[in-house]
Amino acid sequence: MKKLMNEINWVGSSHTYIDQPDISSLHHITVGRYGGNSLSGANKNEDGCLVWACEKGDWEFAVILDAHYSAESAQLVVEELEAEKERLLEAVRLQAPDCFTEVESRIVSLFKSAEFRAKCQRVKGETACLIAFRKENYVWWFSIGDCVLYLCHPELADFKQYQLNQRNFYEWVGKENTFELPVPSYSSGVRELRKGKTVLLLATDGMVECPDAGFEDAEKVYRQFADDSMVEEGVQRLLQTVETHHGRDSATLIAWTVHNTEEGSEPSDGRVPPELRKE
Repeated sequence: MKKLMNEINWVGSSHTYIDQPDISSLHHITVGRYGGNSLSGANKNEDGCLVWACEKGDWEFAVILDAHYSAESAQLVVEELEAEKERLLEAVRLQAPDCFTEVESRIVSLFKSAEFRAKCQRVKGETACLIAFRKENYVWWFSIGDCVLYLCHPELADFKQYQLNQRNFYEWVGKENTFELPVPSYSSGVRELRKGKTVLLLATDGMVECPDAGFEDAEKVYRQFADDSMVEEGVQRLLQTVETHHGRDSATLIAWTVHNTEEGSEPSDGRVPPELRKE
């Protein structure tokens, strides 16, 4: 793991965390890593992550990667984002809504560039990639593949909404590359945060698909953060569950809490669930 004042970046080939759940932090952000259980067959870690954050808590930029066949594609994406760091931070420092438009434009330009696509053809394997950027009372995401971004807030939980993106299979960056298609395949969006406490969580499939843990049900993931405990404790509970269930696949988590003081959008007929409204 490489740790600087306002940064964490790591790829599983540098430290596997097999049989060793790890919790690290950068300011208010918690990073959890577990390389799987060796008795279940875990022998490598092909995940990766990158976190940039403002010490004051004004914004967060987080990336998780879940590669296969080797960690080379995850390493490539981390290196390329690092190379673009100053240009991306220029976009991050803009005010909303321009910051989100510029960040997305620069990310898409990077992945579409001929230079990056040529580098992808020289690596072994490919990776899913999920990026989340939060500033003010909004969060933007960019997703290639099957990593998950959870949005944990009680008002959304009342409607059984717990995550922002949908897992999409047969999407990657690397040797097989969605950006080599005539029309690149990915998803992105921006979400207004609700007033109060929101927990944002990025997770690779080693957590989501852990056998018998039940985390394919997003509500069970939400419950790990639904009490008043610190976000670090929720991440620790998730990793402990993966460890207890002898998960073989690597699990990487990035989570933090946003305390939003802005009022969120409301329907014109008030805060009433649709099934209870009188039309």
